[in-house]
Amino acid sequence: MGSSESSDFTAKDMWQEIKQHGSFSETRTGKEPRVLKPGSSIGAAVAAATTVPAGGSRVVSFALSWSCPEVKFTDGKTYHRRYTKFCGLDRDAAAESLAHDALLEHMEWESKIQEWQTPILQDKRLPEWYPLALFNELYYLIAGGTIWTDGRPPRMSVASSGTGTQDPFSLDVFRRTDLQGSGTPVPVVDGVLGEMTSVTERLRSAAAFGATLLGDGEENVGQFLYLESMEYHMWNTYDVHYFYVSFALLSLFPEIELSLQRDFARAVLLHDPRPMRTLNDGKTVPRKVYRAVVATGNVAFARAAWPAVYLAMAYMDQFDRDRDGMVENEGRPDQTYDLWSVSGVSAYTGGIWVAALQAAAAMARIVGDGDAELYFRARYRMARRVYDEELWNGAYFSYDNSGGKTSSSIMADQLAGQWYARACGLEPVVEEEKARSALGTVLDYNVMRVKGGTVGAVNGMRPDGGIDMSSTQSKEIWPGTTYAVAAAMIHEGMLEAGFRTAKGAHDASWSKDGFGYAFQTPEAWTAEGGYRGLHYMRPLSIWAMQWALSPPELHKDRCPRRGTPQLDMTSSIRWRAC
Repeated sequence: MGSSESSDFTAKDMWQEIKQHGSFSETRTGKEPRVLKPGSSIGAAVAAATTVPAGGSRVVSFALSWSCPEVKFTDGKTYHRRYTKFCGLDRDAAAESLAHDALLEHMEWESKIQEWQTPILQDKRLPEWYPLALFNELYYLIAGGTIWTDGRPPRMSVASSGTGTQDPFSLDVFRRTDLQGSGTPVPVVDGVLGEMTSVTERLRSAAAFGATLLGDGEENVGQFLYLESMEYHMWNTYDVHYFYVSFALLSLFPEIELSLQRDFARAVLLHDPRPMRTLNDGKTVPRKVYRAVVATGNVAFARAAWPAVYLAMAYMDQFDRDRDGMVENEGRPDQTYDLWSVSGVSAYTGGIWVAALQAAAAMARIVGDGDAELYFRARYRMARRVYDEELWNGAYFSYDNSGGKTSSSIMADQLAGQWYARACGLEPVVEEEKARSALGTVLDYNVMRVKGGTVGAVNGMRPDGGIDMSSTQSKEIWPGTTYAVAAAMIHEGMLEAGFRTAKGAHDASWSKDGFGYAFQTPEAWTAEGGYRGLHYMRPLSIWAMQWALSPPELHKDRCPRRGTPQLDMTSSIRWRAC
């Protein structure tokens, strides 16, 4: 409805008409349909009438849609949303098309949702509260400031990246680096340099980001963006989404997850390589890319992402100061716990690095880079030994080996690398009995000794049973980490412990006796219910639990190729055949 040339029909008139009569009637008003002034619409209402027989029922379906086809960023770039690929750019026509599809297809959509959820709802292994949290945490995929584009370049061209940065590491040096002083040069980098050059040339000539890495026949599903939090305005935060949250996308929308990974692979190739505050991203790239490869079986994606994986590993190599295969933290919070300092070999970063080396070796094998496979496999064995020797204390893996006041703290997330290795179908980072002991310690200290296990896992505990108060984050409870720890427990066969751990996060957030965080799950809360970072992405890691409970088929060769060279710790070549 709106104002015409001959009428002063107002919003109040419109409301009264609907309130009193439930519809607009020309016979009642005695007025002809109005010709509206451009831009004069003041509102709309829809009414339907039907006869309901005694004892019967009728269903009237309504659809509301709106069209906002463009996404504009402050730097001047404008993108088109994904639906415009199917509905066009005309706002009115697209809105009509969306409403039309909803009216005709909504019953089928609901049926497919029910078909998807039913196996989980009927799984007798699962406690009653678990499906509620599992499905409801998906709210953030659409409520997290989500943007999904059509995958085409923006109207304003992406600025060139420039090449005037100072390199802190050399791929040539990485080529010649020997393995623990063996004197055996390993030409790891030779096979990837040519591919990196051609990929970089293509990237610099295009503005579509990850879409430039699409192989022949692969669909461009667009670019997918969502915020780390409604309070932390960063898109697709790598250490949070790709390490914790991506299980949800990879399980439900794998092509979107591959699109995100292509974007980051492209960004790594154009990355400013000067040392940064965080170590986390470099070591996480190989594991996440490898997991996406084995989950989808997309070898073309593996080949496209391999140069970025290799470059990320080369960058991380500089943090192995003593050349023992293990990276060292630098006394600051240089990982996802970015307010919790750590120094030397650490349980969290070290375990992730061990898993990353193994994933890089496995991925090198998929793409046929035998030299790189040889190198990363040898480094993996070295790092795995250091991790165990430096951190295992007989009950759990110490926070770090620096000898500081909190080195012996019990970190809930200490086996993040082990968890990811299990999820990818790789060899475990630590021995099974040690993993069970460490996770049992986490259950005892971090979960059950705080409010009786009703609030989730505290990030850090002291061996005397007190909370680690050394930083804001060490004393917090992160529901996303809690779900990740629960997933790690399930991978180790500790099903009851996993659900006991996760239930605290559910109860605090979703139950009527909790803190009231439903559909706004924060990054962190304290034992008393104080929160930080409402509407946060990390709690989607509950889908890592589902991944552990019902593992997908992983498309990988579980046995090395016949005749693949394997390098042992003394750097002598041996051949292992299957």
